[in-house]
Amino acid sequence: MVRPIKISSMEDVHHLERTPLEEFMEVKTTYDLFRQCAETYPKNEALVFLLQGRNDEPAPSLTYSQLLQQIHQTANFLHRLEVGPKDVVSTLLPNMIETHLSLWGSEAAGIANPISPLLEAAQIAGIMNAVHSKVLITLPPLPGSDLWDKVKEVATQVRGLRSIVTVDLPRYLPLHKRAYLRIFHLRPKRLGQIPCYDFHSMIRSQPKDRLISGRKIQPEDTASFFHTGGTTGIPKLAAHTHFNEAFMGTILGSVVDLQEGASVLCGLPLFHVNAVMVTGLGPFLAGARVIIQSATGYRGEGVLSHFWPVVEKFEAVLFSAVPTVFSSLLQYPVGDYDLSSLKYAITGAAPMPKEVFVKFQQKTGLKILEGYGQTEGTCVSSFNPPFGESRIGSIGIRIPYQEMKVVHRHQEGNSYRDCETEEIGSVIIRGPNVFPGYTEPSKNEGVWLKDGWLDTGDLGRMDTDGFFWLTGRAKDLILRGGHNLDPAMIEEALCSHPQIELAAAVGQPDAHAGELPVAFVQPYRGMHPDLEEIQQFAREKIPEKAAIPIRIEIVDSLPLTAIGKLYKPPLRHRTISHVYTHILKEVGIDSQIRVVEDASRGTLAKITLKNRDALKKAGEILGIYTIPCEFDVP
Repeated sequence: MVRPIKISSMEDVHHLERTPLEEFMEVKTTYDLFRQCAETYPKNEALVFLLQGRNDEPAPSLTYSQLLQQIHQTANFLHRLEVGPKDVVSTLLPNMIETHLSLWGSEAAGIANPISPLLEAAQIAGIMNAVHSKVLITLPPLPGSDLWDKVKEVATQVRGLRSIVTVDLPRYLPLHKRAYLRIFHLRPKRLGQIPCYDFHSMIRSQPKDRLISGRKIQPEDTASFFHTGGTTGIPKLAAHTHFNEAFMGTILGSVVDLQEGASVLCGLPLFHVNAVMVTGLGPFLAGARVIIQSATGYRGEGVLSHFWPVVEKFEAVLFSAVPTVFSSLLQYPVGDYDLSSLKYAITGAAPMPKEVFVKFQQKTGLKILEGYGQTEGTCVSSFNPPFGESRIGSIGIRIPYQEMKVVHRHQEGNSYRDCETEEIGSVIIRGPNVFPGYTEPSKNEGVWLKDGWLDTGDLGRMDTDGFFWLTGRAKDLILRGGHNLDPAMIEEALCSHPQIELAAAVGQPDAHAGELPVAFVQPYRGMHPDLEEIQQFAREKIPEKAAIPIRIEIVDSLPLTAIGKLYKPPLRHRTISHVYTHILKEVGIDSQIRVVEDASRGTLAKITLKNRDALKKAGEILGIYTIPCEFDVP
């Protein structure tokens, strides 16, 4: 159904773009996408679910025909719950077959709103209130899970919530375990005044062959609201149209050269666009088989230790992961497992350390396609071409039909000038994948430039061959293992301490997670806070566990700009110097480190070594980090 396109350079992108976009796009809504998949690949497996991510466990599945039938049933049940085209269905689920049914059924009936189960109840309620959720699909009470406790709290705070639908996760367990859970953990009938329904019991009675609403979905209709990375308060909510998502699926299914029946592994969470698009819509359009690796994805116990056996059993061709997963997989021997089916691994969300990149490709023989994207671009904006040269450290060339360039923004308004080749500036995008905007109008201020360009908030440069290179982040996020952490969450919590006047949080380089949060605090004049007490205060006040700083420093004063704003580059440079100096000292290498902003390489660590013999060793040790180094021996 998709036409595989061999992209090796910008010439291939330009050649493809000679075909008008309307001709290139065979489907223009997600509903039409699944209808066409069912017609083209009716008996092919579409989804396979491994509850624990193991190769030796039962693997329930759905064919493409069954998938469309159950999407119809889900949408029809939601229609019975009075969900219309402008009504929102929020999903609070782990990775399951039913998560896909809920997403695409919600888009067929109304608007889908996937939410991370890891968020706090107040944030979940804030998201649902912001989009006026009418229905919530989630899990019932289960031992060892606090999700239902969050749901009970959310139900009291979401004003328009009319119905709760629970998905029976224990149905995937062995019979004896299933029976135990159903005896001692009965599914709820009501939560306060809100009726609760069992997902499978309700959809079973619905028609399989059509949408009973008779809805004619248009490409410009809103399909979903995805929340962006963790922030203080309510995360930003990005709207996607049906055309945004259908376009992204078409591009991904075409350029990665997936064959019908190929297996794709899904270990990233289905509340995030990467899992939904890269290991979802793209493979579906190609008639591939998506293997869901455990309910909790890569975080599941034993998933990574069974990764290579799963690759062998299902002859996996592709998977997508954040850099921390690649570094973790390096700890598990390949042994005698046959990995010859693996062609590609896709990474993004955070820079991939060169050392990890090289070692992983050598270990597996596959090609890592490092790319770049954001929720606002429906997932992917650029990628290293599958059939051409991969430039380690680059985020690749732009995807077809989407424009991308580097500009120098003027201080006032939404105007800019284009940057020269290799000149650092703001990375901006425009095209059919770019979202129509955030749900809250104030969040759109300063994001849009003239002529419909979106400022990604990232800084970078473009080389002569059209490859883009990121050099920094204007939006200041801390990327911990691919998870976006807003420093404001940390800073506001610390500033609520009675002795702290100012706080600044930045990312500290980490070989495994990419970055870890650290904080600097400036006390009020005359105050002398206790560091241990501040650290305990941070643990209690910061709502997201991943955002708790691993290190807090008390300083006399924080660097400020001329107008009094926090100026963070010196703090980032200080943390880089701290880490690199400590690591080299541990192996007996004396060094002097100065971190600077280089005109073409962005943040750069200039390292002076006292001993020339230590040069190779220092390079190998620091090669696992993403900050480039320049060595000098007097």
